[in-house]
Amino acid sequence: MKQHITFLLKERASHYGNRQVFKFKNKTNGKYESLRWNALLVQTNKVSKSLISLGFGHNDKIGILSSNKPEWMVSDLGIFAVRGVVVPFYATASKQEIKYIVDETEMKLLFVGSNKQIEKAVWLLDHCKTLAKIVVFEGDLPENDDRFIAWPGFLDLSDDDQLNAKLDQIIEEIQPDDLATIIYTSGTTGEPKGGMIGHDNFMNAFKINYERLNINENDISLCFLPLSHVFERTWTLFLLYCGATNVFLENPREVIDELPMVKPTAMCTVPRFFDKTYDGIQKETEKWPSFKKRIFNWSIEIGHKYIEYLKNSEKAPGLLELKRFIANKLVLKKLRSIFGGEIKVMPCSGAAINPKILRFFHAVGIFINYGYGATETTATVSCFKHDKYNFDYCGSIMPEVSVKISEQKEILVKGKTIFKGYFNKPEETAKVMKDGWYMTGDEGYIVDDEYLVMTDRIKDLIKTSGGKYVSPQKLELLLGQDKYIEQLVIIGDNRKYITALIVPSFENLKEQAIKFGLDPDNNDLIASNNEINNFIQQRIDLCQAELTPHRKVVKFTLLPETFSIDNKALTNTLKIRRKVIAKQYHDLIEKMYLSA
Repeated sequence: MKQHITFLLKERASHYGNRQVFKFKNKTNGKYESLRWNALLVQTNKVSKSLISLGFGHNDKIGILSSNKPEWMVSDLGIFAVRGVVVPFYATASKQEIKYIVDETEMKLLFVGSNKQIEKAVWLLDHCKTLAKIVVFEGDLPENDDRFIAWPGFLDLSDDDQLNAKLDQIIEEIQPDDLATIIYTSGTTGEPKGGMIGHDNFMNAFKINYERLNINENDISLCFLPLSHVFERTWTLFLLYCGATNVFLENPREVIDELPMVKPTAMCTVPRFFDKTYDGIQKETEKWPSFKKRIFNWSIEIGHKYIEYLKNSEKAPGLLELKRFIANKLVLKKLRSIFGGEIKVMPCSGAAINPKILRFFHAVGIFINYGYGATETTATVSCFKHDKYNFDYCGSIMPEVSVKISEQKEILVKGKTIFKGYFNKPEETAKVMKDGWYMTGDEGYIVDDEYLVMTDRIKDLIKTSGGKYVSPQKLELLLGQDKYIEQLVIIGDNRKYITALIVPSFENLKEQAIKFGLDPDNNDLIASNNEINNFIQQRIDLCQAELTPHRKVVKFTLLPETFSIDNKALTNTLKIRRKVIAKQYHDLIEKMYLSA
């Protein structure tokens, strides 16, 4: 089999035939339906032939702007077969963000998901020089506008029998190092950069992940992170490699409701998912009577003792095994039912995870396979082995991936999964590629020639005006453990001292608000109240009691509105946009320093 996703699909479809590969919810009756392997191959061939009929082929940049759905992947795979290059967009991306990428790639064709994206597409057609055609998965097409074509009509373009030979000829010319996709980074700093990933990068990623992860054809995964991100995209393609079933969830906010119905055995996630789930569990247990709390805490404690043996593949003492059996019956099994009850592994990456929360879910029996990676490395550089791991590390370095630490303590990565550079940005590529090594921009170290530890984002390090370096991520992770703090951003570069913008947990503050005679539903009033601010100050003082003075938050401002994708404070992968926030809240930040 040629090392190319098109041949992978053909081989798997031939092997699995009528077995289900994708599941999706019918919007009319709310029930899940299946797409079979052989039907998937038929549909992707139709996409390929329709693209040929419109004149698209080798190296053409074709966009997908949609939430998760089978049509997303069918289009993805169909574009691959004509040697086209897929450029994915977040469904929530702004018109200006999309325009930048459309213009840079000289894109002519764009697939869109629904009415929300159709509105953006109308604007893009009028403001982008090259964009000429929009294929709509579902939604209301603009009247008398032949630039738009509905999904069924697009597929009908494949009916010309002469297209079969043309497609066969293109597939014959496929090369393993064909460019598969250009994935644009979320742009937390500067303008977006398009990471070029080849089919060879993907196929090598599948190979090493198959060696590391215990995933097979019997597994079911729930696809709720955006397919436009390298993590979910690579994972979804990897599931095809494994022959597993993938269930598409169009609205990620429904994930907790859908888990018990889908009952996945695997699902890739980000740390924020576990933060929110952990907070939800804690809020629920606070309502329980004391005897029930004691049972819960005892069960979790037993779970913690048990995983200390599990992580080293050691057999737990007989008495602990018995206690764990009881704890499982009383509490742990019920907690796992939140995730559907069948989860065996949850790959997790994208940001630092609180070790306390990581250990908590392992104690429950949820195997969070925490790892480290980037778009430029085709996702995974390191992750937990199923039988050997350490909660304080980012897992073991992947097979066939080389990692070394520079003199500046920067993590450098080399291997067959390293990207082909940034599209149309040779100077930016040269900055991060040295002698085949990708310079990640992350600080870290290696333990026992196996475990990778990422400690800081080098570019994000704060240097105070006194010349002291402070890690904002470490401080945010520390203070963010407090249940009264929902989100925060540390400020202090070239400043006399460290400050913070804090979004409090208004839900958890309701009791305090009532105590101080405030309306518990008035966030503006709560955030500006002196008693509430003093209360938060006490919590912060406790959290940072052991820190050296230059690393402590000296002043903070409570914000009434959460950081979100909608207000541009978060990227589409829920990472903090530090420069955007610094600009948006410039006056509030200056006030914290002017009042010194």
